[in-house]
Amino acid sequence: MTLGILTVFLGSTVAAAGKHLSGQVHISAIVLAQYLICFLLVLPWWLRNGKRAIVTQRPLQHAIRGISGCACFYTYYLAMQYMPLVEATLFRNTAPLMVPMVILVWYRNAIPTSRLLPLIIGFAGVLLVLRPTIDGISPWQLVALSSGLGLAISMVSTRELARTEPESRILFYYFSISLLFVLPFFVLHYQPIPEAALPWLLYVGVVMYGTFVIYTKAFSYVPSSILAPTSYFALVFAGLLDWWIWGAVPDTPTVLGIALVISGGLLMLRSPSTAADDN
Repeated sequence: MTLGILTVFLGSTVAAAGKHLSGQVHISAIVLAQYLICFLLVLPWWLRNGKRAIVTQRPLQHAIRGISGCACFYTYYLAMQYMPLVEATLFRNTAPLMVPMVILVWYRNAIPTSRLLPLIIGFAGVLLVLRPTIDGISPWQLVALSSGLGLAISMVSTRELARTEPESRILFYYFSISLLFVLPFFVLHYQPIPEAALPWLLYVGVVMYGTFVIYTKAFSYVPSSILAPTSYFALVFAGLLDWWIWGAVPDTPTVLGIALVISGGLLMLRSPSTAADDN
């Protein structure tokens, strides 16, 4: 549990660094730096173990995992330029609510009845934060919400890959595919990177790699139904960082929406079908 909370805290500081960097460099540069550094840190594993270590029979699943994970971060960093950090983090943390719908499409498995009420509660919270009007919904809110969908697809594909693939191979393909995916965006939007941004970019890459390693280790100690709720601490940390750095305080509807999304997510993770998945 402690490892899970530590991972979420470090991830929240990376998000805050990304929001700070978005005023200095293009989003593609932040995402590229993140995955380039992660790839360089996993490269010694490949060099030690040789080509046999990366032989896989599941290239499509690796591609889905890499592209969806990269898209999640890209849209997350992009959206937080136009909204408070806590709001962007909320939409990203709708992923547990979207997982049943991804499974519905992926496996053609019906959503269990026990998960319908949590879904209704969670998406009621999303609507409370979106607050659609006659003029529609902010496109940046939809961009932030798509980061939650990307994370949900990444979660399901990782679970599928973990049935046959070792963790190191999954991470190697995730970093390398994500790096290749974001590279054209970086070239297309290339602009010189100021020296002041370099330490922050290094921090984003190194700490993000650490969160992947710590979180993977945490899953070896406790089941996902216990560990996964710690991800909602991200909303607490994001809110504190928002207030401390940018002086942003969420309004009452946003706080209520956050409470509903957390409630829906926790009920989802505590449902009997989730416990069965752990077993």
